[in-house]
Amino acid sequence: MYDIVIIGAGPAGLTAALYALRADKKVMVLEKETFGGQITYSPKVENYPGIMQMSGNEFAETLIDQVMEHGGEIELDRALKIEKKDGRRVVVTENGKYETKAVIIASGSKHRRLGLEKEDEFTGSGVSYCAVCDGAFYKEKDVALIGGGNTALQEAILLSDYCKSVTLVQNLPYLTGEALLRQSLEGKKNVNILLGKTVSALLGDGKLEGIEINDEKTGEKQKLTVDGVFVAIGQEPENEPFKDTVRLNERGYIESDENCTTSDKAIFVAGDCRTKAVRQITTAVADGACAALAACRYVDSLN
Repeated sequence: MYDIVIIGAGPAGLTAALYALRADKKVMVLEKETFGGQITYSPKVENYPGIMQMSGNEFAETLIDQVMEHGGEIELDRALKIEKKDGRRVVVTENGKYETKAVIIASGSKHRRLGLEKEDEFTGSGVSYCAVCDGAFYKEKDVALIGGGNTALQEAILLSDYCKSVTLVQNLPYLTGEALLRQSLEGKKNVNILLGKTVSALLGDGKLEGIEINDEKTGEKQKLTVDGVFVAIGQEPENEPFKDTVRLNERGYIESDENCTTSDKAIFVAGDCRTKAVRQITTAVADGACAALAACRYVDSLN
């Protein structure tokens, strides 16, 4: 029997574990894929208070070490569902079951991918899903930005301040972002907007050297030489295992507020998988602290 089982070992989940352990709770952290979450793919973290510069992997390792130092248990296992049993919760995984008094879901979200060959190979070596994280590494270089919504336009504007040129590629014949963002982007001299186009291939050997662009109407293809590609075609929360357990919104995010509670009194939520406006490391660790403290109060109330 655990006091708290945390699903997800990204910054939100690991922070939650740290706070719960310091409150003398017995904690298990379950991670299905990569200890540290998406931040491990970022070559540098430079926007976290108190840290001048650190790789995402180093940042994650430090968090993991802290959790382990405080006696936390961490297992590589995929959560399949959460069941109720005698007033407790049971996290069912691929390899077993974990009975617990409370659960914190910190499963995160994943960037919607292009689905192209070589995408995995070039991720972190020319393909990025976060201009805020990685844009500065392409100073005075040529990049492409894939997408046309608000996030894509905001990231293209940001990149235009760093990069020699930014080519925005949108599959629709128009940009879907807000008018003010469109106007701001269209006023940038180093930004080229290609509408009605899709990226059909990532080019290069060992590292990204360019992209192949397909015209949606004519089928005509062209090659564009770029040093980097930023993908901003949306996010997908990783909440499928919990859709019958807690209330999700129409986009699949767990409905919650700043208290990190959910529709189930014994289940809490932290990080990118919940409804929120900003998804950064700083907001993830803030959620982790809030969710852990709320879960600890709930566990204490059972005694």
